[in-house]
Amino acid sequence: MLHALFLLVFALLFSAPASARADAVTDGFRAFLEADIWPAAKARGVPRPVFEAAFKGVTPNLKLPDLQLPGSKQTVAEINFQAEFKSGADYLSERAVAANAATGRKLLARHKPVLDRIEARYGVPAPIIVAIWGRESAFGNAKIPENAFEVLGTKAYLSRRKALFRDELLAALDIVADGHLSASQMKSSWAGALGQPQFMPSKFLTLAVDFDGDGKKDIWNSVPDTLASIANYLRQSGWQPDRDWGFEAVVPASVSCANEGPDRGRPIAEFVAAGVTRVSGRPFPPQEVTEQGHLMMPAGRFGPAFIATPNFYVIKAYNNSDLYALFVGHVADRMQGAGSLQGRWAKTDRMTRGDVARMQTKLEAKGYDVGGADGLAGFKTRRAIGDFEARAGLPETCWPSQAIAAKL
Repeated sequence: MLHALFLLVFALLFSAPASARADAVTDGFRAFLEADIWPAAKARGVPRPVFEAAFKGVTPNLKLPDLQLPGSKQTVAEINFQAEFKSGADYLSERAVAANAATGRKLLARHKPVLDRIEARYGVPAPIIVAIWGRESAFGNAKIPENAFEVLGTKAYLSRRKALFRDELLAALDIVADGHLSASQMKSSWAGALGQPQFMPSKFLTLAVDFDGDGKKDIWNSVPDTLASIANYLRQSGWQPDRDWGFEAVVPASVSCANEGPDRGRPIAEFVAAGVTRVSGRPFPPQEVTEQGHLMMPAGRFGPAFIATPNFYVIKAYNNSDLYALFVGHVADRMQGAGSLQGRWAKTDRMTRGDVARMQTKLEAKGYDVGGADGLAGFKTRRAIGDFEARAGLPETCWPSQAIAAKL
């Protein structure tokens, strides 16, 4: 019966004028909330007044990214506006890195007593915690204006990842039902993330910490709770105490860029034996040489290269972007006196997310694992390109280009 109702609404949506279509989307959204979300929320103990307060006046926000409207054939947005998937040169601009590092150093000193206690409990270095704080919410100063229930409700109903956002929507209702915030106080990012550490609602429920001892897990107003919650997130994601996040490196052409990835780790000593060196000219720390490292080249041969430790991928568990994790690690290093990155981001072909997705589809048709044709040049896509280039007798770049796309 529920399925038939949704089909009827969708049929109306695409046979009606634009104004009627908007009404049909809203009607379908309200039906979805009542028929699907309310029974699930009720089963979790959410009171009806909380549900009604959460969705009072809420309609679908069709301006949100990554929506999949009913009947649409488009599966990937042609243009990706998310910051983490823009160019490395823009995302890691010296201006952004230096500003975050300068503010971070001041906050490391200001909050040293609480950060020392957090580091002792969770084993996560204070500069990493503060760098994430800065990246996520400008150290608590960023405006977070969206209605969380509008964002999560819209995405649970219309996004390409409906099941994920449905779970997050229910978790957001739990947050209000548990008394952490009122429905009107639930403000989020465009992705539905909350508070200074930008936790998704489910992560708040499982990983937020009351570190100031006031009986509340307050990631909106409490600096100790915010910083400890970030540390707890990383530790529960597998952070290895006493290890670095990674090292900028010089990777000779004899070491294939297609060897990149968290699933292709090897002792750092093996990379050294193959000719990989640190850009500083110093040896890798003795305690790191025998441990596992990973080749990481976020722009293939067109940008800086790194030997990452497993902790790099723990940062990615917080935000699944190579550039995000690199920004956090590099800013943390800069807080402690390190210099700027030595590798340069070379100019590459301008390719839209749609261009990359079409390239990925062609690679998949040839048997390559690109990690899904999502239009994002992650490590599986980069090394698939490198493998294709090697088999075609081309120089390995491990990066999308119009020339490679034309050869596929």
